[in-house]
Amino acid sequence: MKKFYVEKLGELKAIREAYGDFLLEIGEDERVVVIDCDLGHSTKAAKFAKRFPERYVEIGIQEQNMIGMAAGLAAVGKIPFTSTFAIFAVGRPWEQIRLSVAYSNFNVKIVATHAGVATGEDGASHQMAEDLALMGAIPQMRILSPSDYYSAKSLLKTAYEYEGYIYVRLVRPKTPTVYSGEFSYQIGEAHLLKEGRDVAVISTGLPVHHALKAAWELEREGVSVAVYDFLTVKPLDEEAIMHAANTTGRILVVEDHVLWGGLGMAISSLLARKGVVIPLDLLNLGDKFGRSGKYEDLYRYYGLDSDGIKVRIKSLLR
Repeated sequence: MKKFYVEKLGELKAIREAYGDFLLEIGEDERVVVIDCDLGHSTKAAKFAKRFPERYVEIGIQEQNMIGMAAGLAAVGKIPFTSTFAIFAVGRPWEQIRLSVAYSNFNVKIVATHAGVATGEDGASHQMAEDLALMGAIPQMRILSPSDYYSAKSLLKTAYEYEGYIYVRLVRPKTPTVYSGEFSYQIGEAHLLKEGRDVAVISTGLPVHHALKAAWELEREGVSVAVYDFLTVKPLDEEAIMHAANTTGRILVVEDHVLWGGLGMAISSLLARKGVVIPLDLLNLGDKFGRSGKYEDLYRYYGLDSDGIKVRIKSLLR
């Protein structure tokens, strides 16, 4: 765990923009090959295509082939980055990821944009809110989940330098920046963004800035809330979880994901194995599909915005 205190949010920037910008930064590395499935302008991989067209493969709507090609490229020493919407990046080629990439232990970077109900108006068919469960079930899979543009740039650099297969979860909307700039990051490290003594909110991805807003607003009401940013979902930062449990005695886990197989269940399992008995609440999408609507409206509907988080914190305190 690293202490990384945040006192205010910054400008609006889309997390997925970080992917295109980062690819340009590593583009001079001849080992880097980018494969996209007809969505390069949405994933921002098209930025790489303009600068390095000879190492950009537009494969069309062939997600299984994308993963197979990436495995083959990794086998001959290349560093393939595969990218498309999360529903296609994870759901369609899961078998190929499991066998061709993970079982073979190939150095493939799976980058997915448009994760969770934050995908918005595209509706349940395109809102991949089961990806942490699917990727987490694969042995030794590393899962990174940035909370803003700068953390996305930092985590993508870590993924690039990591020797092995890894999943990076990005989202569609513009979001306030949590961090003031890029930083050095180690896989498995959570950040403590705000100290607190009454309750700890553990979150990952887009809901993190909502958790901070809720914590700051409750502070004015006399409620002290700690906020943790779990930039890595797998492996878990056990030190951070125990720190949250020991310093506050109450934990709320907030994530844009279904209940089963998400961060909340992983933390529940860890606490149970360690014999830690404290009030614990899980705020997520439950056991249901998403629905169509603007990201802001959907977060309000599911209680993932700052107002919804405040309600759950107060309930946990009671």
